[in-house]
Amino acid sequence: MALLLSIAYFPPISYFALIAKGFAFSGPDRDVEPSVVYIEAHENYQKQTWRNRFRFYAADGPQILNFPIVHESRHPIPITEVKVDYKTPWVVRTERAIDSAYESAAFFEHYRDELFSILDSHPETLFELDIQIIRFILRKTGIPADIRLTEGYGLPGGCEDYRELIHPKRPDTVLEDLGLQKPYFQVFARKYGFVANLSILDLLFNEGPESILYLK
Repeated sequence: MALLLSIAYFPPISYFALIAKGFAFSGPDRDVEPSVVYIEAHENYQKQTWRNRFRFYAADGPQILNFPIVHESRHPIPITEVKVDYKTPWVVRTERAIDSAYESAAFFEHYRDELFSILDSHPETLFELDIQIIRFILRKTGIPADIRLTEGYGLPGGCEDYRELIHPKRPDTVLEDLGLQKPYFQVFARKYGFVANLSILDLLFNEGPESILYLK
């Protein structure tokens, strides 16, 4: 069954666990049937969500970083029209924070330059930035997914609706429901213990190509 998600910035692991659960192998040749994933492109922007923030594991514990948007007088603002504000050096601060947190992670150097090139390209809108990051993560984890944008607001036929499930203010049970509540190596786990359901970056930088085995 297809699923419907809201756009997100370096989404939590549970976001990609939902995507990964939908792909399957079929036929004698074990052909891959990709997950069908709709991204909501006709909602209005909502504050204090994963749409422009992410949670990662820093040297002093879990931290949240966000990026600013251009504030307009009109409200509400369609999600595809929200512009990223580059007047402050948030890209440099974000890259430094990621460098500091993950420079000793096993696979960080494999992904760093390509990932940072997305940020350095300064996509004009929130939606452009987030969708580029989501596609990057799908490529690097190897999750086969058919990403589609909704053509109007609402639930496409045959879809499961997860738009409001994954939210920073409401812990979700996705990993528990999928039987994926299991630890993996984290750089600062000896200091603070294992922290579940951080940004997918945490899993990718620490587990690399094995990330898909954790998610499926």
